[in-house]
Amino acid sequence: MKTLTIDIQDSFLKEFLNFVQKNQNKILVRNSSDYEDIYFDDRKKQLQKIREDIKDGKEKLYSIDEFEKRFDLFEKEIDKKYVN
Repeated sequence: MKTLTIDIQDSFLKEFLNFVQKNQNKILVRNSSDYEDIYFDDRKKQLQKIREDIKDGKEKLYSIDEFEKRFDLFEKEIDKKYVN
Protein backbone atom coordinates (compact mmCIF):
# COMPACT_ATOMS: atom_id res chain seq x y z
CA MET A 1 0.00 0.00 0.00
CA LYS A 2 1.01 3.62 -0.56
CA THR A 3 0.33 6.42 1.90
CA LEU A 4 -1.06 9.67 0.53
CA THR A 5 -2.13 12.95 2.02
CA ILE A 6 -5.01 14.58 0.19
CA ASP A 7 -6.93 17.84 0.36
CA ILE A 8 -10.57 17.58 -0.70
CA GLN A 9 -12.81 20.45 -1.69
CA ASP A 10 -15.82 20.74 0.60
CA SER A 11 -18.21 20.33 -2.32
CA PHE A 12 -16.57 17.01 -3.30
CA LEU A 13 -16.27 15.46 0.17
CA LYS A 14 -19.52 13.49 0.14
CA GLU A 15 -18.79 12.02 -3.28
CA PHE A 16 -15.26 11.13 -2.23
CA LEU A 17 -16.42 9.41 0.96
CA ASN A 18 -18.95 7.40 -1.05
CA PHE A 19 -16.11 6.30 -3.33
CA VAL A 20 -14.01 5.29 -0.34
CA GLN A 21 -16.88 3.34 1.18
CA LYS A 22 -17.51 1.45 -2.08
CA ASN A 23 -13.80 0.57 -2.25
CA GLN A 24 -13.15 -0.03 1.43
CA ASN A 25 -11.46 -3.35 0.73
CA LYS A 26 -8.78 -1.44 -1.22
CA ILE A 27 -8.56 1.79 0.82
CA LEU A 28 -7.64 2.28 4.45
CA VAL A 29 -8.54 5.66 5.94
CA ARG A 30 -6.86 6.72 9.15
CA ASN A 31 -5.84 9.92 10.84
CA SER A 32 -2.19 10.75 10.71
CA SER A 33 -0.64 11.40 14.11
CA ASP A 34 0.21 14.99 13.21
CA TYR A 35 -3.26 15.86 11.86
CA GLU A 36 -5.78 14.46 14.31
CA ASP A 37 -7.74 17.70 14.57
CA ILE A 38 -10.73 17.24 12.25
CA TYR A 39 -11.90 20.82 12.92
CA PHE A 40 -8.56 22.42 12.02
CA ASP A 41 -9.71 23.75 8.64
CA ASP A 42 -12.93 25.21 10.07
CA ARG A 43 -11.06 27.03 12.84
CA LYS A 44 -8.43 28.20 10.36
CA LYS A 45 -11.17 29.82 8.23
CA GLN A 46 -12.72 31.42 11.33
CA LEU A 47 -9.38 32.85 12.44
CA GLN A 48 -8.62 34.17 8.96
CA LYS A 49 -12.03 35.91 8.95
CA ILE A 50 -11.35 37.45 12.37
CA ARG A 51 -7.94 38.71 11.21
CA GLU A 52 -9.49 40.24 8.09
CA ASP A 53 -12.19 41.92 10.19
CA ILE A 54 -9.55 43.39 12.50
CA LYS A 55 -7.51 44.67 9.57
CA ASP A 56 -10.66 46.14 7.94
CA GLY A 57 -11.70 47.84 11.19
CA LYS A 58 -14.85 45.73 11.60
CA GLU A 59 -13.49 44.24 14.83
CA LYS A 60 -11.17 45.62 17.48
CA LEU A 61 -8.14 43.84 18.90
CA TYR A 62 -7.74 44.75 22.56
CA SER A 63 -4.51 44.83 24.51
CA ILE A 64 -4.17 42.35 27.38
CA ASP A 65 -4.69 45.17 29.91
CA GLU A 66 -7.84 46.42 28.17
CA PHE A 67 -9.18 42.88 27.86
CA GLU A 68 -8.59 42.21 31.56
CA LYS A 69 -10.36 45.46 32.54
CA ARG A 70 -13.34 44.66 30.34
CA PHE A 71 -13.50 41.08 31.57
CA ASP A 72 -13.36 42.19 35.22
CA LEU A 73 -16.29 44.54 34.58
CA PHE A 74 -18.19 41.75 32.85
CA GLU A 75 -17.61 39.41 35.81
CA LYS A 76 -18.86 42.06 38.24
CA GLU A 77 -22.01 42.59 36.16
CA ILE A 78 -22.66 38.84 36.08
CA ASP A 79 -22.12 38.57 39.84
CA LYS A 80 -24.61 41.38 40.49
CA LYS A 81 -27.16 39.91 38.14
CA TYR A 82 -27.00 36.31 39.34
CA VAL A 83 -26.07 36.60 43.02
CA ASN A 84 -28.34 34.44 45.18
